[in-house]
Amino acid sequence: MTETALHGIRVLDLTQVMAGPFCTMLLADLGADVIKIEIPGTGDQTRQSWGRPEPGADSPAFYALNRNKRSVELDLRSRGGREAFLALVDTADVVVENFRPGVTKRLGIDYDTLVERNPALVYASISGFGQTGPYAERPGYDLIAQGMAGAISITGEPDGAPVKCGLPVGDLGAGMFCATAILAACIHRDRTGRGQYVETSLYEAVLAMGVWESTEYWATGRVPQRLGSANRMSAPYQVLATRDGYLTIGANNERLWQRLCEGLGRPELLDDPRFVNNADRMDRRAELAATLEATLRTRDTDEWVNDLLAAGVPCGPILDYGQILDGDPHASARGMVQRVEHPVAGTVTVLGSPMKLADTPVTIRRPPPLLGEHTAEVLAESVRSGREQR
Repeated sequence: MTETALHGIRVLDLTQVMAGPFCTMLLADLGADVIKIEIPGTGDQTRQSWGRPEPGADSPAFYALNRNKRSVELDLRSRGGREAFLALVDTADVVVENFRPGVTKRLGIDYDTLVERNPALVYASISGFGQTGPYAERPGYDLIAQGMAGAISITGEPDGAPVKCGLPVGDLGAGMFCATAILAACIHRDRTGRGQYVETSLYEAVLAMGVWESTEYWATGRVPQRLGSANRMSAPYQVLATRDGYLTIGANNERLWQRLCEGLGRPELLDDPRFVNNADRMDRRAELAATLEATLRTRDTDEWVNDLLAAGVPCGPILDYGQILDGDPHASARGMVQRVEHPVAGTVTVLGSPMKLADTPVTIRRPPPLLGEHTAEVLAESVRSGREQR
């Protein structure tokens, strides 16, 4: 079996729901031994999301975020559970938690406590708004973070109500940023022998993704507004209507604008004084879209996509998840739909990993664990490790 990129890295996962489990799943996919510490009897909240289909089974939401992990039931509020956890800390490289700020201190499992036992420990916290600052105690929900970090203010049609991003960018972004920070801290630890505390938040993840929006504000002094599917820096770069639906077109420079006009059979647009350059086209986005759609509505999406791609114009159809997950050839070719055998649920379909490593490929080595499935196994390993250290 090919060695994984993070072989030998042990992660204690104290997280639940989405941001934290997504972070630790990324590490698990890369080969880390991720031990999910769960509340006895109930476990991660998402185990029961959407209802449990049968005794012993878990929600599809749990399956989506917890493959390649082992599950251990420990009551961290009890003396025995905490002692068992501290013994695991002695063997760990990384601890990840997403409790509200202050909870780990009350449980006696905060960074300052654990680093005394294991100075090489990398300890990561994910929260709604960070461990400090005036919003630190606020509940950490993706919707709230999107609203307070600007994403909702710029999402939606110009004349419509603000809407949240369809994907939970706060949760998933915080998970990705945290995984990146953990890997950087591990590399630093390998150089120096010292671990460190790292943290991020849903709020900062969303705000950090506002690259164009913050640039627009600082450069112009104007508060960014909703643009629908349009781009802040170029036009046309948006969704446009065809005869039978919609497509996306990315003609975001002069060369591609020329190709688009020619591909549409509208070369006269190149001399249209309304659309001479990108700045003109951005100033007249609505007028530009209406002009292009007058032509695009004469044919179906697939016809235009084929012809425009042949003309060298970046474009594509709008696919729904059914079309993508039930046979899109590219999703299949890229391994983005995977199936794993679960001891209770049978064959479970999950998304594949976008991380492609040539020498240490990402693999699904374990199905999402049953609650407490590996408690005896992991605690026995801890005992053996303690004896060896003595």
